[in-house]
Amino acid sequence: MSVMYHSTRSENVTVSASYAIMKGLADDGGLYVPEEIPKLTASVKDLAKMDYKGVAYEVMKLFLSDFTEEELKNCIEKAYDEKFDTAEIAPLVEKDGAYYLELFHGKTIAFKDMALSILPHLMTTAAKKNEMKDKIVILTATSGDTGKAALEGFADVENTEIIVFYPKEGVSAIQEQQMVTQTGKNTHVIGIRGNFDDAQSGVKTMFSDERLKAKLKEAGFQFSSANSINIGRLVPQVVYYVYSYVTMVKRGDIQEGDKINVVVPTGNFGNILAGFYAKNMGIPIDKLYCASNRNKVLFDFFQSGTYDKNREFYQTSSPSMDILISSNLERLIYYISGNDPRKTGELMSALSGQGKYTITPDMEAKLQDFEAGFADEDQTLETIRNVYQKANYVIDPHTAVAASVYYEKASKSPEKTVVVSTASPYKFGKDVLMGVDESLDENASLWKESPSKWVEKLESISKVPAPKAVRGLMEAEILHKTVCDKDQMEQTVCDVLKI
Repeated sequence: MSVMYHSTRSENVTVSASYAIMKGLADDGGLYVPEEIPKLTASVKDLAKMDYKGVAYEVMKLFLSDFTEEELKNCIEKAYDEKFDTAEIAPLVEKDGAYYLELFHGKTIAFKDMALSILPHLMTTAAKKNEMKDKIVILTATSGDTGKAALEGFADVENTEIIVFYPKEGVSAIQEQQMVTQTGKNTHVIGIRGNFDDAQSGVKTMFSDERLKAKLKEAGFQFSSANSINIGRLVPQVVYYVYSYVTMVKRGDIQEGDKINVVVPTGNFGNILAGFYAKNMGIPIDKLYCASNRNKVLFDFFQSGTYDKNREFYQTSSPSMDILISSNLERLIYYISGNDPRKTGELMSALSGQGKYTITPDMEAKLQDFEAGFADEDQTLETIRNVYQKANYVIDPHTAVAASVYYEKASKSPEKTVVVSTASPYKFGKDVLMGVDESLDENASLWKESPSKWVEKLESISKVPAPKAVRGLMEAEILHKTVCDKDQMEQTVCDVLKI
């Protein structure tokens, strides 16, 4: 079956998977969605015999149906190789009754590696398939993790430039250092004076600016995205939900057909949406728990049916979730509206204009796959401590938000639960150390020392060696120093591209 794509805001034009990946965002500002979510064709029994790459092919071939077997397998082989520090790619670790799906074993020690290791290969293949002559400009906003993973993936990739905007004061020290020390002649990192939503809104505005697109075209450039608004980011994320289920069956943790729950720390809604896709493909997921931090705009939405970004923005210890505009929620809105692009467009216009919208009772009734919870800063710290004390297992603040929701809600369910672990604790060493060591607080003398000292202390506590991505990072040369105001983003892009 050939799966075609169209915009969440218009069904007038259908495009191939490769074209949707190449474009990133539809011309009308909507997100590309498959006309229908395909069902798995391989059995759980057969999938359980495969390694991660084998499962990836069986899942992705159904969504990316215009890629040949050779093309897709080549992309998968290049993506999931020795850059991951474990042959399993995504280990599933049982601790204190939960199954932690570790998605941080790639080069940037965060879950974004799972998709951004393959996106450059999908995109360059897509460009050739569509005979695109323009240079691709990857334009993306990051709340901390996407940026580094995208930079790492696209660095020195032929016929591409990558420009990443991040909130200058809104990411962890490790996250910022990873980005500003990135090598590659085609990489450009810009801090903005604002938050992630400012960066994301600025990027989306540039994508839909016809005058800017014409200016780029004349200079031989075309925008595309590495954010999860790109369907080429979302599809690879579906894989690890399928993989975690078949792994549990293979190990005898569950029987084929048994339902599981999944708890996902959620900001831009792409990761949990991938779980929703996996469920609709046929994986027996009972509930998808949407775990929010103090910026609980999604929790409030699932409780009330109203999405309202008009609220105070908080910087937290889980910065990749410090988001008030969850872009990928638009895809879910489209599905629960009965695939109605008019209704979806109307709600997105309300969000853009008034900063909020309310779904209909019929739409709200279709959210039964989801439950929501949240953890504030104290609960996050407490959960890091509890998991360490109970299971001798160290988790980062994002995973701790999910684990907090697991203990509060999902652990009371009879189904076994996968907690999606999205980042290495080393990426957020200061907050993790304050969680596991009660003698440390914001005024501890340790923070005045080199971050390499924090790493050493975390190594001694966790008994897990620091990943290569962290060693020597704080001493690396800073290569990207540009900072701009949020209203200067377009001019900064033009300056970078010299147009």
